[in-house]
Amino acid sequence: MSELTEHVFDCLVVGGGPGGLTAAIYLRRFTRNIVVVDKGNSRLCLIPVSHNYPGFPEGVPGGQLLRNLTDQLRNYGGEVRHGEITDLRLEDGHFIGDYQDEDGETHSIRALTVLLATGVADAGLPIENWREAVASGAVRLCPVCDGFDVMDRRIAVVTNDTNPVGHALFMRSFSADVTLFDRGPESMLDDEERRQVEAAGVRYIESPLLGVSMSPDMKPILNTADGESREFDVFYPMLGESARSTLAAKLGVETAECDKIVVDDHQRTAVPGLYAIGDVVRGLNQIAVAAGQAAIAATTIHNALPWALRPKKTA
Repeated sequence: MSELTEHVFDCLVVGGGPGGLTAAIYLRRFTRNIVVVDKGNSRLCLIPVSHNYPGFPEGVPGGQLLRNLTDQLRNYGGEVRHGEITDLRLEDGHFIGDYQDEDGETHSIRALTVLLATGVADAGLPIENWREAVASGAVRLCPVCDGFDVMDRRIAVVTNDTNPVGHALFMRSFSADVTLFDRGPESMLDDEERRQVEAAGVRYIESPLLGVSMSPDMKPILNTADGESREFDVFYPMLGESARSTLAAKLGVETAECDKIVVDDHQRTAVPGLYAIGDVVRGLNQIAVAAGQAAIAATTIHNALPWALRPKKTA
């Protein structure tokens, strides 16, 4: 690991999900010297099959797409170092990232620029066999991603603080059997929102949702405070998220709702040399969006760095 402390990298990429890996591929193809550090929390690993990512007509498992991107990066001489960046600071014009490797040893990575692709942490409900439920498609995290895939099924959605009825109304495009559950001791819906769900034909259960169990054939069973248990085909636990933006916040970067990082059209933060892409920034949480932001950020980083002129061939 000595090269980590002795070398000044062109860019430190924090996060090895689809955004971070795509940016790393671009930067290596620009012949930039980079290092990618990944903690292993990519939401991509939770996706059984994605059917809306371009170029895969039969769909692609999230884990397979992650492996494909990692292999593509390796083809250009890049690699992913597993561990965590525990601190990020500026010293003498360089970014210093404290890196804790898998053995618990800490190293300092020095870089001219930093690209944050750290994603978000999902808020959760007590859900039995969480990973198995997600893997089977019984519990789903993204209506935009897979609403089409649950056409005409029995769908349950839960309210959240910022948009109590929006996700339930969105799912009515795909099924006539949508039920909205409340998660608080008191109803989160105002009179107008009640009218909206009634007009859309969405059933509304006011008794607070206590937790979710799974049937033997992996159907979500929603258990409410009134003692009722209702079975569905699909459950969307839309309880919100929190961006993993702590490293950026320490440097004084502006954040918005859900701690998401504010960036400009070129994915630049207010701190010169610090960029952010993917779910950690404001915008639509989609793999395709993260990939597009990665291309923009990597190209901007390359153009902002001192030119690395390729040496002439000798005769």
